[in-house]
Amino acid sequence: MRNKQGRRAASPRPRLIVASSERSADMLYATGFFAPDAFIFLEKAGKRTIVLSDLEIDRGRRQAQVDEIVSYSEISARLESGAGLADVLRQFLKERRVRRALTPADFPLGLASRLAESVELTPADGLFWKERERKSAAETARLRRAEKIAESGMARAMEVLAAAGIGKANLLQWGGRRLTSEILRTEIDSAVLRAGGQPAGTIVAGGAQACDPHERGFGPLRANSLIIVDIFPRDASSGFFGDLTRTVVRGRASDAQRGLWETVREGQALALDAMRPGADGGKLQEKVKQFFTDRGYPTEKRGGRWAGFFHGLGHGLGLEIHEEPRVAKTMFTQGQVLTVEPGLYYRGLGGARLEDVVAITAGGIRMLSGFPKKLEI
Repeated sequence: MRNKQGRRAASPRPRLIVASSERSADMLYATGFFAPDAFIFLEKAGKRTIVLSDLEIDRGRRQAQVDEIVSYSEISARLESGAGLADVLRQFLKERRVRRALTPADFPLGLASRLAESVELTPADGLFWKERERKSAAETARLRRAEKIAESGMARAMEVLAAAGIGKANLLQWGGRRLTSEILRTEIDSAVLRAGGQPAGTIVAGGAQACDPHERGFGPLRANSLIIVDIFPRDASSGFFGDLTRTVVRGRASDAQRGLWETVREGQALALDAMRPGADGGKLQEKVKQFFTDRGYPTEKRGGRWAGFFHGLGHGLGLEIHEEPRVAKTMFTQGQVLTVEPGLYYRGLGGARLEDVVAITAGGIRMLSGFPKKLEI
């Protein structure tokens, strides 16, 4: 978002966004204004204008970080009865003498087709706001706050697991009933809400479920089994995301489980130690994968399913949970904020993943995560 140090350099081509800022990171970045419904943003010759409904216009005048706010209803009044968003947008651009504009790649197709005869739209290649990749000090502070919200959820998860008893068939018991992925996820999400965050698809996956990295988890949790807890909330006040993963065993870990977990921990440490401006993320991904293979944990297909380390080493983090760049497709640059989340997954043994968030600095990295790594609870 814009900061008090000054305005970004103006784009030679007008920039156009039509989206809800609660769902569009590009719109939130451009305006600093949360709104649930789609509205119009235009940057032309360095001047930023938004078009808001009567419902939002007063709040927008107080909160939006733009140069001008225009009334949707006043534009609509100049058109025939029944005019919709496409008609208002076309009239607004006509009055502003906009004949061409750069848009995000996800600009609505229906609106684009209605504008085709009067405005030439060009979708951006990659990030719409290139500046989003390199976070300012203020943005990094917001990301650290979002990460602390994730840590609040993780602390509650560890508290509940520690309090859980071990019943028949190694089923975990808590509060007089079986502890399930759903119950533990509710406790995590409640802690996130209390800390000022918005839960977003929290993962609590144990046993075989943990071998599918994006399985949210369901059903009873068991003692002496690897459990992956992955929490990625949005800070309700800023829109920035946190992201944190830990893998634990409630009870006693077997030698095989401990070996898997320790190898992932060492692989993550190897990656963190190598991250600095100018280093190649693709080569680092392969280095970690080779380290796992050398330790006896190859990445391969077994019975038609992938096993080992078969996902990315990490991704950009900001106003989106997965934003550019992917670690494996970047040369590290000062100002990037990235997750580092190697994992290993084998049917019959389970899955282990450890994830932290780092900011790339002039001399290496700064950890934005502070939650301890502990296997047994």
